[in-house]
Amino acid sequence: QVQLVESGGGLVQAGGSLKLSCAASGRTFSNYAWFRQAPGKEREFVAALNWSGGFADYADSVKSRFTISRDIAKNTVYLQMNSLKPEDTAVYYCAAGTHFGRRTYNYDYWGQGTQVTVSS
Repeated sequence: QVQLVESGGGLVQAGGSLKLSCAASGRTFSNYAWFRQAPGKEREFVAALNWSGGFADYADSVKSRFTISRDIAKNTVYLQMNSLKPEDTAVYYCAAGTHFGRRTYNYDYWGQGTQVTVSS
């Protein structure tokens, strides 16, 4: 059974950092991504990573502040978030699938989400 389990969310002050983890079980996917959804807003793309090639893509709003990475041995994807802003507050979701992209339909499997709250 395929599972994606996120962890690492929490409350942090503006300017602080958090590192999210997404542990995958059941299989390894070609591509992983992080999305986020704030209250009353649509789920939006944050970052994506191609598992084998290691190349990544970022939303403009997080570029230079967030870094997506992987630990092949642990089958885990990370999202290092630095210089956090109140507008980064959202539930963050890990996603996995066979296609690389910025759309939710590019990904077949989703985690349960982890809350990130940035106070001003």
